[in-house]
Amino acid sequence: MSPIRLSLVIPCYNEAASLPALLDRCASLVAHPGIEVVLVDNGSTDSTPALLTELLAAQTNIRSVRVEQNQGYGYGILFGLRAARGELLGWTHADLQTDPSDVLRGLALFDSNARNVFVKGSRFGRPVGDVAFSVGMSAFESLLLQRPLWEINAQPTLFHREFFATWQNPPLDFSLDLYAYYCAKRASFRVRRFSVRFDRRLHGSSHWNIDWSAKLKFIKRTLHFSLDLRRGLSRS
Repeated sequence: MSPIRLSLVIPCYNEAASLPALLDRCASLVAHPGIEVVLVDNGSTDSTPALLTELLAAQTNIRSVRVEQNQGYGYGILFGLRAARGELLGWTHADLQTDPSDVLRGLALFDSNARNVFVKGSRFGRPVGDVAFSVGMSAFESLLLQRPLWEINAQPTLFHREFFATWQNPPLDFSLDLYAYYCAKRASFRVRRFSVRFDRRLHGSSHWNIDWSAKLKFIKRTLHFSLDLRRGLSRS
């Protein structure tokens, strides 16, 4: 078996409608040597498990792992990262609002000293309201955590396996994006960003970005976690 340079983890929760198109794009991605895709069936209750079994039967370097009961977005990603084999690790979303092949441009941003490089996409093409929400959250987190943190939830997110091994008690929800980005900044990693197009979701709906009520719940959860990070910063 050839060595795996990059493992891309994609959590899938009730994404059956998106899976055929997602697998097509992933097949094009793993045609490049040294890349594997780990699809995480994150406790889906639709036809995702059966469809993954069917669609992956003829695939190489695309595999799936299953979380029996959904315990959060972050939990699914962490589950996949632990199952990954690559020297570099990363994740993106299954909803096809960004293309899995974006990771090829992210991969090109690593150099020979990849251990202290953190790569993240930066979205364009989003609705104005969503951009305003992200700018507000980014400004708040940057002030609170005393680090410049922009486009926190943009994908893909890529880093070295050794960085993942240093994580302590990472969050199991959407705060995982903030946690990884903050830890990289705090460790003085070289953070490299690149533009990725953000398209409309083809199937289903977001599991959190539904309306302003859902956004408020997201803000409350993120604020609670951010204050925990802030308290850790003050103790160090």
